[in-house]
Amino acid sequence: MVNRKLFRPALTDMKEQYVAPRQAQPAPQSAPAPRKKPAPPDQTFAENFYYVKQMQSRTPVAVVLTDGEVIRGTVEWYDRDCIKLTRFGSPNLLIYKHSIRYLYKEGDEAALGGTNGQ
Repeated sequence: MVNRKLFRPALTDMKEQYVAPRQAQPAPQSAPAPRKKPAPPDQTFAENFYYVKQMQSRTPVAVVLTDGEVIRGTVEWYDRDCIKLTRFGSPNLLIYKHSIRYLYKEGDEAALGGTNGQ
C-alpha cells in the first residue's frame, strides 16, 4: 500500500488563516442595527387564482357595481383592468375592475349579510 499525502490543507490550518485577519481589524464603535423583516411581496396572485378557479369551474357569479347594480353571469376571461362576464339570455359584458364594488358566487348567502333567506 502506498502512503499518499492529501493536497488540501487541514481544517485547523484554514481556521487560523481566516480568524487572524478578522482579529486584526478594529471593532466598530456602534452596535449593528437590528435586522428588519423583509417587505411583503407586491403581488400575491390571490386575485388571479380566484378568477382562474371561477373560470375553470364556470361558477355563476354576481358582480355588484359601485352604483349598486347587480349583474349575474360567469367569468369568461380577465386581465389587469377588466373582466368579461358571459350572461345567460343577455349580451356579454366587459366590466372595468375599477367599477366593481365586489363580486360573489351566485347563491352564497354570506354575501347577502347572512340572512339565510329570511
